[in-house]
Amino acid sequence: MPSLKMLFQNAADIIESLTDNHKNPLHIGEAMASWTYHAFVANAISIVEIGLNTTDNAKLKKVLQDSYKVMKSHRKELAEFLQQEGVPLSDTPESKPKSDPSVVPLGAKFTNNELCNTVTLNFIAAADLCAASASQCLRTDVALMFLKFQTDKLSLGLKAKELMQEEGWLKIPPSYNQPGSIRQK
Repeated sequence: MPSLKMLFQNAADIIESLTDNHKNPLHIGEAMASWTYHAFVANAISIVEIGLNTTDNAKLKKVLQDSYKVMKSHRKELAEFLQQEGVPLSDTPESKPKSDPSVVPLGAKFTNNELCNTVTLNFIAAADLCAASASQCLRTDVALMFLKFQTDKLSLGLKAKELMQEEGWLKIPPSYNQPGSIRQK
């Protein structure tokens, strides 16, 4: 079965082939979406850095490292794009210094469960933001950039979900049984 990333890349290739790639100036929505996602990613990097500094769980650390790598590439790509388009960048937080997870007091850090669920919320919010942004873009290159970002976040979310299921951290809502229906076990 093809990967999620491959499916989105094929869709992006088809969309790109249907356009003449004429680059009009950014409209205000494209500029705002790009600026907002840049600010979002820059701040989310801080959360992942804190997570990397406070967890000893090897599998969670791998998810966080993958997320860190993806977010750094998104931030770099957006910074270059925004500068090229003449849009000023948002302020970004300072990088967190590395620390030893064993010396961080328990009351000053997330549990692995809390950390994984918090980072997963970032993936969900980012994927939604990217989908909305891509749908509002008139410029194909900008829409494809957001489609790529969305694919990356969905891929990270799937990895995190597998870990959460494996560790028992996944928050599962109760089953819905329509009133009057026979409850199946």
